[in-house]
Amino acid sequence: MEIRRGAAPAGAVATAARGRDLPSLPPASAVRETPPAPLGRPVLLLFALASGLAVANAYYAHPLLDVMADDLGLSHAMAGLIVAATQIGYGLGLVLLVPLGDLLDRRRLILAEFLLSVLALVAVAVSTSAAMLLAAMAAVGLMAVVTQALVAHAAGLARPAERGHVVGVVTGGIVLGILLARSVAGTLTDLSGWRTVYLASALLTLLVSALLWRALPRQHPPRRSGPAPSYPRLIGSLVTLVVEEPALRIRAVLALLIFADITTLLAPLVLPLSAPPFELSHTQVGLFGLAGAAGALGAVRAGRWTDRGHGQRVTGIALGLMLLAWLPISLLDRSLLWLVVGVVIIDFGLQATHVANQGLIYRVRTEAQSRLTAAYMVFYSIGSALGSALSTLVYAHAGWAGVCLAGAGISLAALLFWALTLPAMPTSPTPASSTPASPTPAST
Repeated sequence: MEIRRGAAPAGAVATAARGRDLPSLPPASAVRETPPAPLGRPVLLLFALASGLAVANAYYAHPLLDVMADDLGLSHAMAGLIVAATQIGYGLGLVLLVPLGDLLDRRRLILAEFLLSVLALVAVAVSTSAAMLLAAMAAVGLMAVVTQALVAHAAGLARPAERGHVVGVVTGGIVLGILLARSVAGTLTDLSGWRTVYLASALLTLLVSALLWRALPRQHPPRRSGPAPSYPRLIGSLVTLVVEEPALRIRAVLALLIFADITTLLAPLVLPLSAPPFELSHTQVGLFGLAGAAGALGAVRAGRWTDRGHGQRVTGIALGLMLLAWLPISLLDRSLLWLVVGVVIIDFGLQATHVANQGLIYRVRTEAQSRLTAAYMVFYSIGSALGSALSTLVYAHAGWAGVCLAGAGISLAALLFWALTLPAMPTSPTPASSTPASPTPAST
């Protein structure tokens, strides 16, 4: 499979023409023996459930920014730092932890990260100062990257012709986790305070860890012909992948823009909704997230469409929808129903673009799926952190109209970037069915 003229075969670990090598990892067939149909429905649904719970840990704070800031002495203008700290931790985890999935047993890595997530959530719940809270939220973000380990593991176990669908199902679970996180967080906060949210999540995370221990497919220890690559070289290969793969570069920049766009909406949303004339409770603010449930449908369907070679078309339509969504969102002062319409549209467009992105980059180098995930999601984390931190400042100085103008500007930039980079992307990606599930260095 070729992504660009002169590219190395998909299964190759080195790009001789460029004189730069990725770490010499064992072929996928040496790391695990994948049966013809490794992902039955129960296991796939467990992947989706676990991914949804893990990512929810990074989103509970969105509807709670005001009460968390008031409790620990942060101004509302600086409340976005709570989400930004989580995203910074997430970005570090993407660079330092996710690539290990190409070297270590992903099952053990996933279980270890789930157990460490329990400790991080408890630390948030017992925070007594703003500094302690921000540090604990960064730890939550660091461990939340287990979501991406689950996505990469599911993609690696899937049949090539179904890889987009599998990624779509797991991403659908992630979408529902994000939406339910806001609703549950708002309800529990109104009932017994924001700290209860994180204690309850710690218990659920521990329970899911037990389910994963029993059900996750096992991996055989890697059989290497030579010494294992060093950890610094493994991490350094992320830069190599970004430099050498135009599909990864383009889709990563799109990820930065679309996630900056969505957090520009979500981070300050609690501020106008909890203030006059709406004065909604945290439960009611959290329920607004459910309006984006269409995003789960967008994720699943986009995976199927990408499997059929329509990834670029899906991307263009979805980005256009994200831009269009800011018109009804800007009419919040007239009716809450306009906000609902806008959230449905923007979340559908976001998830469809995200799944199309992943479906396309996972076809680049199948022996490096964890590192492809890490490199791509680093840009996602940067975008989320920028959107969260800047949008609350924009709201403090320019109100909701300023937030909407900023969001629409980001959406327009994403759409223009996609259009301008069309010539650099393959117009018709190699069908997934022709890509070997476990390529060896000699495969083509």
